[in-house]
Amino acid sequence: MMIDINLLLCCGAIHRRIRKAQAIFCQGEESHFYYQVVRGKVKMVSCNESGKEFIQAIYTDGETFGEAALFDGERYPVSAVAEEDTTVIRLNKASFFDLLKQDFVIHSAFTLLLAKRLRFNSLLLKELSCYGPEHRIHTLIKHFKLMSRIPEQFRYKVDLTRQQIADMTGLRVETVIRAIRVLYEKGDLILEKGKVYI
Repeated sequence: MMIDINLLLCCGAIHRRIRKAQAIFCQGEESHFYYQVVRGKVKMVSCNESGKEFIQAIYTDGETFGEAALFDGERYPVSAVAEEDTTVIRLNKASFFDLLKQDFVIHSAFTLLLAKRLRFNSLLLKELSCYGPEHRIHTLIKHFKLMSRIPEQFRYKVDLTRQQIADMTGLRVETVIRAIRVLYEKGDLILEKGKVYI
């Protein structure tokens, strides 16, 4: 879901440049802005008591993030951190809701977006609780290919690092490496020069 940047600017939005590893907002903070990635990559993360990071999602150019907290009025359940130097555009909450009231097409698109993200979270929860490493990783990669809208018959290059896959599936990096090798040997993934394709 991408709202036209010129429309956002007309509504009072501003650009912000975020350096790699810098937090855009932190878990527990109140939500005051709608955010959209202009260029770069943002990860949504939570940490457990021992400091282990769990990546809940990664968003890139044109994608929105953190809007669920705007809709329910609660504090952010996760932190948003720039994975690389990133430019975002942000719009204050009141102006964002005015825009939704004025434009049914945008409002409807957000309803669909939130439904898709809820479905992904349900899928991920099921994977984490019911299946082994190979199944978790294969399902995650298939989901990213589906979301990229690359036709089934074409190859999709996985732009996630082994560490990111581990952080999204609750696995150790060593387990991810072994599982990817097993998936390759079964013919479920393609490995070329260290890159993973499906």
